[in-house]
Amino acid sequence: MAPHQPTPSDFPSHINVSIIPPPSGQTPVNILLLFHGLGDTNISFTNLARQLSLPETTCISIQAPTPLPFDLGGFHWGDDITFDSSQATMDYDTGFSKSNRTISEDIITNILVQKCCYRPCNILLFGFGQGAMAAIAAAISLKFELGGIVSIGGPLPDSLRNDPGTVVKNDTSLIVLGGSSGTLITQSALTLLKQRFRTVEYIKWPRQGDGMPRNRDEMLPIMRFFARRLQSMAGVPEGSVEIG
Repeated sequence: MAPHQPTPSDFPSHINVSIIPPPSGQTPVNILLLFHGLGDTNISFTNLARQLSLPETTCISIQAPTPLPFDLGGFHWGDDITFDSSQATMDYDTGFSKSNRTISEDIITNILVQKCCYRPCNILLFGFGQGAMAAIAAAISLKFELGGIVSIGGPLPDSLRNDPGTVVKNDTSLIVLGGSSGTLITQSALTLLKQRFRTVEYIKWPRQGDGMPRNRDEMLPIMRFFARRLQSMAGVPEGSVEIG
């Protein structure tokens, strides 16, 4: 059965999404799920999805399930909120079991694969910071290979660190990007990701920190990854059946 364009009615009321269809007249061959960073909402990545305007791709910007406490505004993907008093910041890595159920079971498996009939290889994940960690955790928990993951400043969650000799590597292709200093993507973090994923591409930006891409040069590796991983039906006769 051919996949059909997801709509808000496909999602339960507790999952807040913005759905951006492909450019006008194009078939929604691929799905790109976007996961914002700690303390943000899905609005920022809704705007990003419109700017990307990826061919034959429906973008779904997902809001993290849990609001921040103390009327701070924004949402988070973790199981809890903890504060690092030495840095006066919130901890990114507080477990992802709650968001993992929402992402891997509710959204990817039940809605996109079973209800909307998308093949897993046509589903890609894009995350920033804590949102990237949630995306990585979800991909590892799934029993099938996805189309790819873009992780900006998102290392492997601590809960997924295992003895390398006991781990079956995940086949989903991963590109991870971060700054050259003040980054969560350290050499040890990269080693851990390579222990869990068979294919890892690392891009080190010549700047401090793991913020979102600021210019064309920083965005180019991501667009090249999309070009390799997104699939197309352009030029394929209607009614054709893929074999294999």
